[in-house]
Amino acid sequence: MPFSRRAALAGVALLLTVQPVFAAPVSRATAAKAAAKPGFTPSADAIRAHMTFLADDLLEGREAGTRGYDIAANYVASQYALMHVKPAGGNGSYLQPVPLTAYRNASQGGVSFTGADGKSGALVFAEDYLPSAQARQAELSVTAPLVFVGYGISAPERGRDDYAGLDIKGKIVVLMGGAPSGFQTEERAHYGNANVKRAGAAKRGAIGVLIMPTTGGEKRRPFQRGVANFQEWRMTWRDAQDVPYVRGASAPSLANLSLAGAAKLFAGAPVALDAVLATAETPEGLVKGFALPIQATVALKTEIEKRQSSNVVGMIEGTDPTLKAQTIILSAHLDHLGIHGEGADKINNGALDNASGVATLLEVARGFKEARTKPKRSIVLLVVTAEEKGLIGSEYFANNPTVPKAGIAADVNLDMPVLLYDFQDVIAFGANRSSIGPAVARAAGRVGIGLSADPLPEEGLFTRSDHYRFVEQGVPSVFLMTGFKNGGEKGFKDFLATHYHKPNDDLSQPIDYVAGARFALVNYEIARELADAPARPTWNKGDFFGNLFGKK
Repeated sequence: MPFSRRAALAGVALLLTVQPVFAAPVSRATAAKAAAKPGFTPSADAIRAHMTFLADDLLEGREAGTRGYDIAANYVASQYALMHVKPAGGNGSYLQPVPLTAYRNASQGGVSFTGADGKSGALVFAEDYLPSAQARQAELSVTAPLVFVGYGISAPERGRDDYAGLDIKGKIVVLMGGAPSGFQTEERAHYGNANVKRAGAAKRGAIGVLIMPTTGGEKRRPFQRGVANFQEWRMTWRDAQDVPYVRGASAPSLANLSLAGAAKLFAGAPVALDAVLATAETPEGLVKGFALPIQATVALKTEIEKRQSSNVVGMIEGTDPTLKAQTIILSAHLDHLGIHGEGADKINNGALDNASGVATLLEVARGFKEARTKPKRSIVLLVVTAEEKGLIGSEYFANNPTVPKAGIAADVNLDMPVLLYDFQDVIAFGANRSSIGPAVARAAGRVGIGLSADPLPEEGLFTRSDHYRFVEQGVPSVFLMTGFKNGGEKGFKDFLATHYHKPNDDLSQPIDYVAGARFALVNYEIARELADAPARPTWNKGDFFGNLFGKK
């Protein structure tokens, strides 16, 4: 999207005020280790400078498709230009245009039903259900019998198919959100993903999906929490035919049910809802599906708009005549939530989510540009839009890359490092699934930090950041999170409880920019090793994600 003159001038003006002074080392010990490397000591001052710009009120929360986001994208492009990074967005530009469709509920919708006894009823908006907006249809009405399909999971490697023996063709399926607790955490996150479930239902001929919570899911994310935001804008990208991209489009999500709403639809069911919910909480959650004695009608109205945004893409070309055709992608999302909220301050600045990640990426890029020995593989700097809308910018790039798709060797993703404490460990999501794992361990060791297991498996973080869009394309990937040691657990959880996705995620927080520089160093070390290794990263033999996506 072309930048307005005002946006361009604003970006350049603030750019001139935040030229980093590369003076603050990460620490004496770390600086000593870094001195042995190819000339890179990350700068806390640089991290502070970039975050000061990106989290300023001028950018109005950096929501995808807005002026504030465009200013931020222009700033990142300007930083690439200052470092003499090659434009890689297409047509000689740093910007890759991303065509977006924004959509939101235009009404409360309606869910009515008729039981086997002929009696009719209706669910109550905001008590029993919340409608699901549609990206492709302004008005949608679906009438069909209901079939309960448990979690709606098909996992051949586990010998599991929740659809076994059920006829769902032409039916609306009712399925439970999430996945059983006995699944490995990252596989659990994959199977619990709503896109995966909807695609599975569509493949089997369903014409709509209703999602109900488990008791555990309701405790983690209460139904009532979503009521205030039911008309929030959602987004997806449009393909070359200008059609909004929707997975499992023939079985659209129709509504989210509360436990009370589910109880009304389970009236007269062959198995009581309480028994279903109890089984769902067991480790394997082997809930058997069955037809519900209900026919339902769901009517929805959606407001749909076309919008435009951009990914910001640069390349540092590799030096090896053969390996430079392969790329290591460094990714971070630039967008945040824009202007909304209940208090006087409605600007969601997104300082830690994700100005910190973009600042880290820019500092890692400087490390590659200033290194005495240049990387053998090429480095792609990918700053993406619309992550907050469902990993949309990264999904668009992964499906429409501006570099040869076959040459994408790995993704190193930088998202929301919580820089509020002197972190001593990191969680490396995805590292143990490929040959990236040993590289991460060596990099962490060189920087003097530890590796820890996922401390929040119920959050499904592996599928909730931009690296996962590359995993889905068969690309080994890693995403680091600051760990829970040295007071990190309290710092991280306090941030999630009081600042995450709120206007007070701003620069008034006690941000530890020295920790930011150390985070940049460990990511640089990882990317550097991947760029120079003789062989490109490969999935571990028998790995779940390698088997699922690795042949793409």
